[in-house]
Amino acid sequence: MKEIIKKHIIANKKEYIIVTLIFIIGIFLGVLFVNNLQETQKTEVNTYLGNFIQKLKDTEDLKSFELLKTSIYQNITLAVTIWFFGTTVIGIPIVFGIILYRGFCLGYTISSSVLFLGLTKGIIFSIVSIFLQSILFIPAILALGVSGFKLYKSIIKDNRKENIKIEIVRHTIFSFIMLAVLAIASLIEIFASTNILKIIIKYF
Repeated sequence: MKEIIKKHIIANKKEYIIVTLIFIIGIFLGVLFVNNLQETQKTEVNTYLGNFIQKLKDTEDLKSFELLKTSIYQNITLAVTIWFFGTTVIGIPIVFGIILYRGFCLGYTISSSVLFLGLTKGIIFSIVSIFLQSILFIPAILALGVSGFKLYKSIIKDNRKENIKIEIVRHTIFSFIMLAVLAIASLIEIFASTNILKIIIKYF
């Protein structure tokens, strides 16, 4: 499996570099956005995070299976959206836009956590709440973006009907594999990250 992943990345390294750069730009935009918030907006962010932390402290039953259903549904929607726009030539900018947005969300979350909780607690909060599932989530959405980009390049290079069908089937199979990875990320998020966060949050 390790060798298959390695060969896949090497074979598509240009696409991975482009998609990863877009994701990183999104992270920086998220950080910049938080750093340039007005005082009233910072207060709103602080209030939201404060309420979230307090609710997590006060909630005895997290209703994990309901949270899991929501998380999996969101990840399915994300994967299907990237898959769909990746199958159309004109949809590739939307795929890049989604990757950029996910990077923005990550940068925004980390930056706002540090702003509200301070550097040490903010980093701990971010690592516990985001890091574990992101080990799978981030590579999966980057791989989905690369698959769509690769399909786009293949259609541009060879727009014969037979080639398009083959590439769409490949893209679809690969997307299903990444969907399974995103489902595992959801399991980690709900049954590992959230429960660990609930334990740690008592000391915040």
